[in-house]
Amino acid sequence: MKKKVVAFVPIKLKSQRLPKKNILPLGNHSLCWYVFDTLLKIKKIDEVYVYCSDEKVMTYLPPKVKLVKRDPYFDGDLVKGNEIYESFIEKIDSDIYILAHTTSPFISQDSVSNALDNVLNGSYDSALSVQKKQTFVWYQGQTLNFEMNDIPRTQDIEPIYIETSGFYIFQKHHFTENRRRIGFNPYFQELDDIEAIDIDKKDDYEFALKIMEVNNQLSIKI
Repeated sequence: MKKKVVAFVPIKLKSQRLPKKNILPLGNHSLCWYVFDTLLKIKKIDEVYVYCSDEKVMTYLPPKVKLVKRDPYFDGDLVKGNEIYESFIEKIDSDIYILAHTTSPFISQDSVSNALDNVLNGSYDSALSVQKKQTFVWYQGQTLNFEMNDIPRTQDIEPIYIETSGFYIFQKHHFTENRRRIGFNPYFQELDDIEAIDIDKKDDYEFALKIMEVNNQLSIKI
């Protein structure tokens, strides 16, 4: 039996660190447009939703995106992500959910599709976007992945994986039973440095503008 797959992107039109972040211009569209465009192109995703308290958000998004209005309460700065996800899941039923974020406009269709396939085929119970870092790491004053008296070559060092804000893929029962957006056997979808960009501050946005400018000059479509 085919499992239903729903992608959703929570958005609020106001933000603290970078005002109106989600609707800032980027290339020929607003920042929030790109992740929706990517999700809509993935055939195994049945429905793509924006979860927002303001209907005006639809003017910034591609056609075929569906709106689910949320209570303005969820726009609060102290609201935790799990509250938002739980609220959406109560409104829209699915077997598998893809949670994505507008602040990762360079996420590729291939990355999301590959991660989704690894969940759909039963190899893993969930997936998330990560960056692999194979370098010397310290935590709270202690080495994390190497010994000071036996320094390895960089290529031999134990890699670490850092979550990005790109996307999470999880099954409904994992969230409803355990309140987890990552299951117990997750697939790590590695992203390159461009895909992993998260636009949170002014410097991030300016960097994204430069990337878009270079891509346009090289006629590379994003």
